This record gives sequence, C-alpha cells and structure tokens, in this order.
Amino acid sequence: MHIQFNTDNHIEGKDRVSAYFSPLIAESLKRFEDKVTGLEIHLGDENSDKFGNDDKRCSMEARIAGHQPVAAVHHADTIDKAINGATAKIKRILETTFDKMRTH
Repeated sequence: MHIQFNTDNHIEGKDRVSAYFSPLIAESLKRFEDKVTGLEIHLGDENSDKFGNDDKRCSMEARIAGHQPVAAVHHADTIDKAINGATAKIKRILETTFDKMRTH
C-alpha cells in the first residue's frame, strides 16, 4: 500500500511526519494491505498561526482496488492526535465497507 502525505503551507516537517507515521499507519491497516492500493493523507492547520481548539485537520482517502475510494476526516488540537483519529476512523470505515462487500 502506497502512503502519500500532503500538507498545507502551515504544517512544517512533512518528511519527518511522513517518516514517523507511515509505518504506524501501515501497521494499523495491515489487514487491508491486499485490498487498499493507496492512502492519501492531507494535513492542515485551519487557523494557521493562531491557536485554536481542534484546528489541526487530517483527512485520509483510501483507494480500494476496483471500487470507489473511502475517506475520513478528523480534527484535533495536535497533528499527532488528528492523524491517529483519522486512522481509527478510516480503519472502521474499511472494516464496514469490506463487511458489506462480503455479505452482498
């Protein structure tokens, strides 16, 4: 599974974030690695330089072989929490999606 990180111009250290979180995300979604061809992650700070509650955003889009992609978004006060929250959400969405595929 290919994991691609994209950031807005208010997030620093894209390479560091990618290097740290890519293996963790891949491990969390390991059971789907044969079905998900790619994962695109967008990180952003919605308030830029100002401080705000839940102003860090992580959106994840999982590309499923032969099907429409699925997406999840999570807001938090830190990038770490936003990524972890979005990973948990996309994992639940993938579980539900593949369960539905098996029953149909």
